[in-house]
Amino acid sequence: MNGTPSQPPVAVIGAPLDLGQDRRGVDMGPSAIRYAGLDQRLEEIGRACHDWGNVGTAVAEAVPEGAEELRFLEAIKATCVQVAGLVRRVRAAGSLPLVLGGDHSVALGTLAGLHDDVPGGVLWVDAHGDLNTPETSASGNVHGMVLAAALGLGGTAFEHESWTLPAVDPARVALVGVRSLDEPERVLLGELGALVFTMSDLDKLGVEQAMGQALAHVAGPGFVHVSLDLDVVDPDVAPGVGTPVRGGLTYREAHLAMELVAESGLVGSLDVVEVNPILDRENETAQLAVELVASALGARIL
Repeated sequence: MNGTPSQPPVAVIGAPLDLGQDRRGVDMGPSAIRYAGLDQRLEEIGRACHDWGNVGTAVAEAVPEGAEELRFLEAIKATCVQVAGLVRRVRAAGSLPLVLGGDHSVALGTLAGLHDDVPGGVLWVDAHGDLNTPETSASGNVHGMVLAAALGLGGTAFEHESWTLPAVDPARVALVGVRSLDEPERVLLGELGALVFTMSDLDKLGVEQAMGQALAHVAGPGFVHVSLDLDVVDPDVAPGVGTPVRGGLTYREAHLAMELVAESGLVGSLDVVEVNPILDRENETAQLAVELVASALGARIL
């Protein structure tokens, strides 16, 4: 099965990186998701799946931490350069890039690789905003700065000869499922013009209306990308994540959100991040990741 013009093959890229945050274990996320039957599930829904393997990553014990406001940034960028290169090759081959994290800092590589002539749009499905900068971050963890970096707001430290920033158009950013923001992120969101749906908004509006507006907001020229952090789902359903926050999406709400992504026909790439098998129950969160990817790529009940 080689896919069709409307259903291109899926190319899986593993990015087992855990340097962007404090809690170890998300480096095993790509293996856990694969072990949960990703390729078989995609084949079942009619999507050819080709695994392009893992990019190389460093471990914290073997590389310098660097500046405390940008911990491990050079090693993270080295991984992201590899991700960006593979994403470009995948797109040139006519396939849909599916990047498996690792922590959310790998999304810088995904977005940099997607960026061609014009910045694209991104649907950020996450409990967090990831919009801190080196000046505002309390932790120095890059996974909390990655969206700001992709928007060109992270400063010169995020620049690299392998990519051009901003990779994302600030007018085409939508965040869904947010429930944990730092004050500087709130200020920045007020300035950006991004569309934000907190969990309170989803409670009031419903997932269908919010996702419809979010998808319309990110549509446009260049790429449209979905970045799915499993911590958007409530920890009762997805316990094995890097930074859990209570009060997230239910199982069905998460599936509906991804089903609406598939129905829109807008999305040409996807990353799934922050699965932490160490904190999981019998690979439950990785299995959920597989199910949600399938829903985003066209799985249907009927």
